[in-house]
Amino acid sequence: MLTAQLVNTVTPQLQPNDKLAKAKQLMVDYKLTHLPVVNKNKFLGLIAEDDVLDESNEQATIESILDLLLIAFLPEDVHFLNALNYCNQYDANLIPIIDKEANYMGCISSQHLLKTIGEFTGSNEIGGLIILAIKPIQFSISEISRIVESNNATIFHLNSTFDVNTGLMMVTIHLNKKEIDAIVATFDRFQYNVIHHFGSYRKDDKTNLHYRNLMHYLNL
Repeated sequence: MLTAQLVNTVTPQLQPNDKLAKAKQLMVDYKLTHLPVVNKNKFLGLIAEDDVLDESNEQATIESILDLLLIAFLPEDVHFLNALNYCNQYDANLIPIIDKEANYMGCISSQHLLKTIGEFTGSNEIGGLIILAIKPIQFSISEISRIVESNNATIFHLNSTFDVNTGLMMVTIHLNKKEIDAIVATFDRFQYNVIHHFGSYRKDDKTNLHYRNLMHYLNL
């Protein structure tokens, strides 16, 4: 999914001749930390709430502080996950999008972005989670998939991060079923380090589960 597909035109925009008082009120009304400033459909930058509040003269126009605008945006044809990095980098709750002619298209709100990421990662689907700690050289998506599929399950989403303290990859597997005891046991049998797992268990497997947790604790 590209950024252009998430653009909304509801977010208000400002003109250089608008007063700072208007910017301040819009930020309050829409609960925004920034607002786009546009002139003749060209994106000039984002005005920040802090810059508006720092100005004592609310009757001054945005044109008087154009040099303070944040010149940051995303093009229409990049993957939407780039917007997440944008929010983190600039601490903004909206992301302006421009087309190939540098025309302002609209914004992506952080709320809409969060919802889209949730759908993208499958968080709306009901299922179990298994987190593995793996040495990078031993990481094999094909083997992980084979273990899951051998237990009549499907991977909804797989994500990996690198732990700089241990040098291990943290691999999070989101599954299509809640009952994951057999899958966890299979990972154990193949000597994978299952550090966390979240799901449901059959009643007759509780004893085995408690025994496994005890063994895992003793091996720490």
